[in-house]
Amino acid sequence: MHQILPETRDDVVALRLSGKLDATDYESIIPTLESHIEHHGKIRVFWEMIDCDGWTIEGFGKDVGFDVRHANDLSKIAIVGDKKWEKWMSGLMKPFTSAEIRYFPISDRLSALTWIQSHE
Repeated sequence: MHQILPETRDDVVALRLSGKLDATDYESIIPTLESHIEHHGKIRVFWEMIDCDGWTIEGFGKDVGFDVRHANDLSKIAIVGDKKWEKWMSGLMKPFTSAEIRYFPISDRLSALTWIQSHE
């Protein structure tokens, strides 16, 4: 399941993800991301993962497809979560994008928002 957060504006897309992400989630998430890319060029993405259980095979395929098509369209990615695999995933993503990626524990959510919203 996903939710577009109210912090989404201009070139920042803020999402809350939970449960197991499937193709239906990405059929909604991807057009939102692509619309912001179209209007702003490079975008910054805030991924807040609450009780996230990963992806279905179809959801993972949609995610990878987006990542391949838009590897150079993201400038920053903040991954916020509370599980070790989420932190590990942030390191795994680095070779596949030109974006600066940082992991923040859920207790540092506000720091993550401040970082993703900054232009430095």
